[in-house]
Amino acid sequence: MRRRSNMDINRAIRVAVDTGNVVLGTKQAIKNIKHGEGQLVIVADNCAKDVREDIFYYTQLSETPVYTHQATSIELGAICGKPFPVSALLVLEPGNSAILNVNNEE
Repeated sequence: MRRRSNMDINRAIRVAVDTGNVVLGTKQAIKNIKHGEGQLVIVADNCAKDVREDIFYYTQLSETPVYTHQATSIELGAICGKPFPVSALLVLEPGNSAILNVNNEE
């Protein structure tokens, strides 16, 4: 199985943000996960430990896959086309993106 490069993942994230339905931010992501919404969570590499633990806890309960991106929150924000840091994002609908095909190497 071929691992996807960061460029492929970055492009898929951007397409999902542009054409799909994506929730940006840890608070909104956790809130939606608690309600059983979402198909994939993407977490920045430098996401705070307590927030990361909360995300992993609720995604285990809802059986939502999590992908830890190697980018920082500032870089993830730039990938999403936003002028602010994004520590986590939740893909509700992928749109024209192949983002749901990412495999976490953890």
